[in-house]
Amino acid sequence: MTSTSPEQTRSIGRALGAAAGPGTLVALIGQLGAGKTVLAKGIADGLGVTSVVNSPTFVLMNEHRGRLPFYHVDAYRLDDPEEAFAAGLLDERQAGAVTVVEWADRLGDWLPEERLEVELSFEGGGDRRRLRWQAFGSTHALVASTLSAAVNRGEASA
Repeated sequence: MTSTSPEQTRSIGRALGAAAGPGTLVALIGQLGAGKTVLAKGIADGLGVTSVVNSPTFVLMNEHRGRLPFYHVDAYRLDDPEEAFAAGLLDERQAGAVTVVEWADRLGDWLPEERLEVELSFEGGGDRRRLRWQAFGSTHALVASTLSAAVNRGEASA
């Protein structure tokens, strides 16, 4: 789908957060400025998180409380994917939570097999972004299906 504004990208994130269940892992991929953090903020909104959600670049991971725990991971500064596991960024805590990983492509084969990948890319000029998602695993396929249905019903618009 195409988003024409940060508000619409955040709205898509809200729909995703509302659809997410325990163990949902959202792997965000895209260039600097593509909207990964905006989408993550929307996911937090959809989970009922009331604390401020910012990019956790300098601390690697922030934890927030909502209807489910929300772990916001930023892999941008990792030199090696193994650092994510050594730092405890992806572990059993996420089984009962929703985890969003920005710069997930930096984790390569270390990403969990079951996940929802969302790629954000620039489309034309201004605030237009293309969002493409692909589910890996049946649980994440259900989340993707619910998200697609919400987008099609117009629930994820500015």
